[in-house]
Amino acid sequence: TQNTGGNSEFWKPRVSKLGMYYYDNCLYATEATRRAVKQADSEDCDTVDIEHFEKILPQLLLDF
Repeated sequence: TQNTGGNSEFWKPRVSKLGMYYYDNCLYATEATRRAVKQADSEDCDTVDIEHFEKILPQLLLDF
């Protein structure tokens, strides 16, 4: 058989990897946001600033 651009088998692995990459990034972003909110709450802040993300980032990277 001839491998053409319309061959769906050719694209399946790439689409699957892209979907997993997107899913992983959503998990990281959600977890980082959750931890930053918790950090801000522990400091009695009404808003989450970049400093809160900076404080949780080292542990987040170790956990994943």
